[in-house]
Amino acid sequence: MPTSSRFVVAVHVLAALAVSDNKPLRSEDLAYSANTGAVVIRGLMSRLNEAGLTRSQLGAGGGALLAKAAADIRLIEVYQAVEDTELFTFHRTTPCPSCAVGGNIQEALRPTLERARTAMETELSHVTVADVAAEVARIGKFSIPLVW
Repeated sequence: MPTSSRFVVAVHVLAALAVSDNKPLRSEDLAYSANTGAVVIRGLMSRLNEAGLTRSQLGAGGGALLAKAAADIRLIEVYQAVEDTELFTFHRTTPCPSCAVGGNIQEALRPTLERARTAMETELSHVTVADVAAEVARIGKFSIPLVW
């Protein structure tokens, strides 16, 4: 089953903005960094903007900027801004209600999946975009300067 990469790409974008020295970055530059299309980045930026995490600077030399300090942006905020599906979803069609497993599987799984979702959200609430940017810098596999 396919999963969404919106969250990871959004964190990538925010980390890039965090290390840009408050220089606005164009969607094309962010797309290059994430190796995706500028249209994808613009869609994510729209969601991040609506959530108050980024802002746009118009005109020549314009682009996206963080709307608040990277240390004040928690990953749970990013996740909630860009993901619009549940972490876990049940069967597309209702399992056979007369089957011993089919009739009970959703009720049996629901508490475990809820605990897993809560654990993930708790972990994301402890990490900021600044933490991710610092880890990217710490790893520092490439000495090539940033593209922008």
